[in-house]
Amino acid sequence: MIYYNVSTCSGLFPGMFYLNIDREGAGAAIEKAVHVLQSGGVIAYPTETFYGLGVRFDNHESLKKLYDLKKRPREKAMPLIIGDIGLLGMLVSPQWLGKIPAPASLLMGKYWPGPLTLLMPAIEGLSEYVSAHTGKVAVRVPGKSLALALARKAGFPVTATSANPSGMPPADDGGKVSAYFDGSLDLIVDGGKTPGGLPSTIVDVSGGGAEMVREGVVSRDAMEKFLTQSRYTSKGE
Repeated sequence: MIYYNVSTCSGLFPGMFYLNIDREGAGAAIEKAVHVLQSGGVIAYPTETFYGLGVRFDNHESLKKLYDLKKRPREKAMPLIIGDIGLLGMLVSPQWLGKIPAPASLLMGKYWPGPLTLLMPAIEGLSEYVSAHTGKVAVRVPGKSLALALARKAGFPVTATSANPSGMPPADDGGKVSAYFDGSLDLIVDGGKTPGGLPSTIVDVSGGGAEMVREGVVSRDAMEKFLTQSRYTSKGE
């Protein structure tokens, strides 16, 4: 496997590596990305919308570095991706998981994998960098993309905050990510230009209902229509 050292930095690794998946192959790129994550590094990777920045969900130093790189306000929680719904046990209150409210269950069944982020009650001890002291965790199973393959290969939750400094437009190609962070990342996985468009929709299901926090790819009308029809069907009316 060939790695392209395009700059030097004072991070965990001797330089920032830039992998093109067309040249290296998606499997090799994902394998390297998981190794960097496991070692405490910060990566950029393509999702089904824009590029995201990834670190392990439970590495305090990596999470702190990520907040500093993005200049992200500490009161803003850090969204996560997982490769399988079974990994919710690492993030979400076991009491809530023991009796998942109907709206949450319906939304996961309908839109996962996909661009729908759900806010759920956080498990005790989850990093403050992930929950931002809200008592909630933002998580999704991403749609078909390198991000989904990465999350499945990792086997642990990975951050999925957009690959841009706070307040700047999200990056839709590896070159823009590189320009934004100027060698401060440990790895950029370049999958070409991403579709862009709207970001993932965010819905708070922590209280038992389904409250839309941010409208994105999944529209408010589509979500409400689906939930209404599902309740109608479940009652057998």
